[in-house]
Amino acid sequence: MSIRVFVPCDTTARALGADSVARRLEREAAARHEGITLVRNGSRGLFWLEPMVEVETAQGRVAYGPVTPGDVPALLDSGLLEGSISHPLALGLVEEIDYLARQQRLTFARIGVTDPLSIEDYCAHRGFVGLEAALALDPQAIVEQVKASGLRGRGGAAFPTGIKWQTVLDAPADQKYIVCNADEGDSGTFADRLAMECDPYMLIEGMTIAGFAVGATQGYIYLRSEYPLAKEMLDEAIARAEQAGYLGDDIRASGRTFHLEVRLGAGAYICGEETSLLESLEGKRGLVRFKPPLPAIEGLFGRPTVVNNVLSLAAVPFILAEGADAYAHHGMGRSRGTLALQLAGNVKRGGLVELAFGTTLRTLMEAFGGGTLSGKPLRAVQVGGPLGAYLPESQWDLPLDYEAFAAESAVLGHGGVVMFDESVDMAEQARFSMEFCKVESCGKCTPCRIGSTRGVEVIDRIRADDNREANLALLGDLCETMVDGSLCAMGGMTPFPVQSALKHFPSDFQRSANGDRS
Repeated sequence: MSIRVFVPCDTTARALGADSVARRLEREAAARHEGITLVRNGSRGLFWLEPMVEVETAQGRVAYGPVTPGDVPALLDSGLLEGSISHPLALGLVEEIDYLARQQRLTFARIGVTDPLSIEDYCAHRGFVGLEAALALDPQAIVEQVKASGLRGRGGAAFPTGIKWQTVLDAPADQKYIVCNADEGDSGTFADRLAMECDPYMLIEGMTIAGFAVGATQGYIYLRSEYPLAKEMLDEAIARAEQAGYLGDDIRASGRTFHLEVRLGAGAYICGEETSLLESLEGKRGLVRFKPPLPAIEGLFGRPTVVNNVLSLAAVPFILAEGADAYAHHGMGRSRGTLALQLAGNVKRGGLVELAFGTTLRTLMEAFGGGTLSGKPLRAVQVGGPLGAYLPESQWDLPLDYEAFAAESAVLGHGGVVMFDESVDMAEQARFSMEFCKVESCGKCTPCRIGSTRGVEVIDRIRADDNREANLALLGDLCETMVDGSLCAMGGMTPFPVQSALKHFPSDFQRSANGDRS
């Protein structure tokens, strides 16, 4: 009897040697005349344990990790194929690993469980149930389900998804589009990549349902060019979905049509902004558009367009399959459902954590992250990407909620959480924020284009103790101008990390000539 053994095939696991582990497992099993079926599943998102090997047993799947090719013979000797937990790398039953067991996985329920490209596997784990439910509803009823769920944009802006869909549904046009923003560029973020590499049919299903809801027949996934494996997985999944009747003309004999293509991004951070993305998708330079008109009215090629993030669209199949109330049951206040949090930076246990809104930042970093990798005290954390504020310990008990963070001039953004220990130079981090904007600005508006350049220069003068007080005042005025005068969030949010560093870590801007904090 063949025993199923699982080795992840996503980018992170492969970067850590998963392909070599898989090959060694097959060779060793063959040499021992052991019958195994190797399944290349997706990662569970427990990155510090990758490559994590799983073996199917009568009691459930047993995990081992992190496994190197050299560990394979000893693991087999100790009874890996029987699910033995005698080896030091044995982790026990996967579902009982504390890091995973404490999560509320709705969107990421299948990652690590299934073969990402197997439609049969996807359907066996309630895949396409939401699409079948949507086929039985008229467009307005689908939109009402999404509204009732409380789903908000997971790309950072947190705009109610159902309201955006309603606008596109109500807009008269002979052609409408669904555009997925998969240009995941925030520092410390990887949830979109995991969704696409480990459960691509979920995104396909969500976009197809969105097409049914607003009357769109064409969709595009605007994918970050640095994600070649995600493109490979999506292209293959789209082809298989078309062959199986879940995409294309006359989907599931319903008479409804939806086509989907992947387009590679231009390698620019600014193309994560929806209007700049649309410009790029049309073959133009990625420049921010003036609004109004909104993309929901005049979007791609001037037609009504839904532009949603990967995780916004990936949440839709669950909502249609299980009902809006099942999704809205999770969370707090206006922040309903779950948030995919990504632990990165100086962290002991980095990875994906999907939790209902309301958990505190401290719980996330300590109970899940395990503190810093260096073992030094945690000093600061940046939430929400390179435009997010740096938060000191006094703010770590904030609940992970859009409104709670906004009240403290912070953002949840795409859920990236980058941790820093006590060795961090926060003045250098503030300078990095300005320099990042200087490099990545599309250049269309003066506050962003010129403000970020002058910002780097002013911070350098402050750090050199050159007319400190006057330059601190100048930096404050500059940040205010960028916030109020920039065309989009690129320039408008760049001051957030700078202002937070100045407010909470002022000593880092008061260094003497030898670099010590004064």
